[in-house]
Amino acid sequence: MSGTPPTRRVALLTLGCARNEVDSEELAARLDADGWEVGTDAEGADVVVVNTCGFVEKAKQDSIDTLLAAADTGAKVVAAGCMAERYGKELADQLPEANAVLGFDDYTDITDRLESVLRGESHASHVPRDRRELLPITPVERHTAKVVVPGHATVDEHTPAHLRKVLRRRLDTGPVASLKLASGCDRRCAFCAIPAFRGAFVSRDPQELLAEAEWLAKTGVRELVLVSENSTSYGKDLGDPRLLEKLLPQLAKVDGIVRVRASYLQPAETRPGLVEAIATTPGVAAYYDLSFQHSSEPVLRRMRRFGSTERFLDLLDSARKLAPAAGARSNFIVGFPGETKQDVDELIRFLTEARLDAIGVFDYSDEDGTEAAGLDGKIKDATIKRRYDRVVALAEELCAQRAEDRLGEMVEVLVDTTDDGEVEGRAEHQAPEVDGSTTLVSSPEEGVDLSMLRPGDLVRARVTGTEGVDLIAVPVEMISAAPVTR
Repeated sequence: MSGTPPTRRVALLTLGCARNEVDSEELAARLDADGWEVGTDAEGADVVVVNTCGFVEKAKQDSIDTLLAAADTGAKVVAAGCMAERYGKELADQLPEANAVLGFDDYTDITDRLESVLRGESHASHVPRDRRELLPITPVERHTAKVVVPGHATVDEHTPAHLRKVLRRRLDTGPVASLKLASGCDRRCAFCAIPAFRGAFVSRDPQELLAEAEWLAKTGVRELVLVSENSTSYGKDLGDPRLLEKLLPQLAKVDGIVRVRASYLQPAETRPGLVEAIATTPGVAAYYDLSFQHSSEPVLRRMRRFGSTERFLDLLDSARKLAPAAGARSNFIVGFPGETKQDVDELIRFLTEARLDAIGVFDYSDEDGTEAAGLDGKIKDATIKRRYDRVVALAEELCAQRAEDRLGEMVEVLVDTTDDGEVEGRAEHQAPEVDGSTTLVSSPEEGVDLSMLRPGDLVRARVTGTEGVDLIAVPVEMISAAPVTR
């Protein structure tokens, strides 16, 4: 008599952005449905799948280091995600420690691929190609194409979107989760390789998004972070470029959700109506994650982007007129080919006047397959480092000053963790992972009992101190208590 087959264990390790996290949870759902024991701990796993990041050199090195560490556990190791898609056979040839390198087209057959790896069979890795060419040039025709787009899979395309089973399995139990609006990008920024391996821009059906939001809320999620390569393009391929403005209030009304946060906004596409929707819709964080990248017009033109110091300041001012305490963050590249000292001075002027809550700074390096890699006017490494150090030092000072500006403000804090008596959360202007946080402390005069707070609680708190970009605040009122877990 044959016994029950042993349970196969797979660990999913996710690197890079929140979009990758959503993709990992799609893979987790597929594997769970096929009987795998799914987790995030490589120890004791039969197979470790590393969902890699392929954005910049440091991220790629982190991915390789993680793959090598996974190989040391004795488990079979599989590379997936952006780096695997971007390099395919080249990565497989250079990294024999990986038992397989999977592209996005393998995701729908993930169980077959992993079972093949466990049997010791070899996997022929794909030769990378520009995934933009897989979809029609005209955006409104893309939804008819049968192309694998991670995070967009459906169980039954013939069932109405709002009735479909959600193909997702959460890999953590925190009160915050990402919701993928779209994948791919139609922009042609000179420094970015992402569109080539993520493909052209494709929006998800709004009814499908609402159904997934309801499902996430039932798992204990209290804040939704809307992610994509370019959230401001959402709906353009569905015939409605203003669809995000309409979707935000619908998501905010989902039972159990207390905060919706939009991210990855392109300044050139951030219309007045969207600025207003983010600033004034109840339940939507007055928070602007704007991809400025620089503020000097000559540099932006060479980057194939649009804007200027004055235009960006006007955009921020339009948001703050509607919501004076609105949060704003952005990333910037220094040392782009052709950048002059005057360009850096212009960037410094913008940063000084912009009053951003969080600033990310990257030092430019050539990326395979990008237009910028072939541009003239390359900056010496020593000069890039000097400019980078200058901008980073200023950014830290300015963000600390911006935090101090919030002393005495009342902020709404979503509690994330309550470890060892320390209660930490985030105010509206603080996105998870990338921005600062707020530590809640007790006060003898006023406040909510800290010992009663749980992850997912939303409280109103008074800012009493700062530590760099982080806030210290006293909770004075419970706005919405997290539901008791069943």
